[in-house]
Amino acid sequence: MPLLTSLSTSYWPPLLARARARVSAGELPPFLPKEVERIKDRELIELAKRIERVPVKIDSVKSPIMSSCIKPVCQSSNAAVVLLHGFDSSCLEWRYTYPLLEEAGVETWAIDILGWGFSNLETLPPCDVSTKREHLYQLWKSHIKKPVVLVGASLGAAVAIDFAAKYPEAVSKLVFIGACVYAKGTGNMTKLPKFIAYAGVNVLKILPLRLYATKLAFNKVPKGSLLDFTRVGQLHCHLPWWEDATVCFMTNGGYNVVNLIKQVKHKTLIIWGEDDRIINKEFATKLCNDIQDSELCLVPNCGHIPHVEKPEKVTELILSFLARDNVISEQLRRFSVVF
Repeated sequence: MPLLTSLSTSYWPPLLARARARVSAGELPPFLPKEVERIKDRELIELAKRIERVPVKIDSVKSPIMSSCIKPVCQSSNAAVVLLHGFDSSCLEWRYTYPLLEEAGVETWAIDILGWGFSNLETLPPCDVSTKREHLYQLWKSHIKKPVVLVGASLGAAVAIDFAAKYPEAVSKLVFIGACVYAKGTGNMTKLPKFIAYAGVNVLKILPLRLYATKLAFNKVPKGSLLDFTRVGQLHCHLPWWEDATVCFMTNGGYNVVNLIKQVKHKTLIIWGEDDRIINKEFATKLCNDIQDSELCLVPNCGHIPHVEKPEKVTELILSFLARDNVISEQLRRFSVVF
């Protein structure tokens, strides 16, 4: 499968400046944990103001789940892009890439995977893989209503593969960023007594571990940003149902999509940080070989989360990928010709 060469990025600094200059109207939604007030990241705060909850009905719960997401300002007849965050994260993971895609005119959704993020889970719905899949499908069916380009980061790539295998008609293309797709579920977590599972999940929330994980995810954390970035990743953990939702996911086996990878038929773009210290880039080559119609782009001087560390480059690659096969309008095709 082809390895994409580096593309010109001279266009993107002014675009990023324009996107970041945009100021969202209104206040932070009241359902966000109060700890959001400690975060200094301006881009995050502006995007957080746009988080809303939309009703999503699934079979296992009587009332619709008020599900958190960031919706596009307006919907169009073009294909939509749906951004899926990684394990135990939220839609705010896309705080730098989302504004760039939107500035380029792409209809973009950032969705919180059921069990993480900021949805209202007071009814404690199941948060196993099958329910996460159903929830994503029902959100797509009720609110997006057309084939989408699924962009999955880390474990979000496994979510995307699982979804595309079940609902291929809902997906037009796939983009994977630092894909965590070769792990065979949560392993021995399924055999643990509940009290030990809860103890283990609680460790995920503690600040020292989060600081370490954040540092590991980057090639180089911007000076003075480590604590702030860690607080962003920890924010959803302050919601009262986070422990129950995460334990449910972990004890039910998690994602195991290894046998689905070679069945992927959609055109796929694989983006990987050359200096990823969480998932070795050898898996990027393996994934590209395992998916028949795929392309691989390695992002230099970048760790596990290129969409946070190198958002301009990731946006450039996604736009170039969308510009093929009439996935986007002629207007966006002209917009991306600078590449």
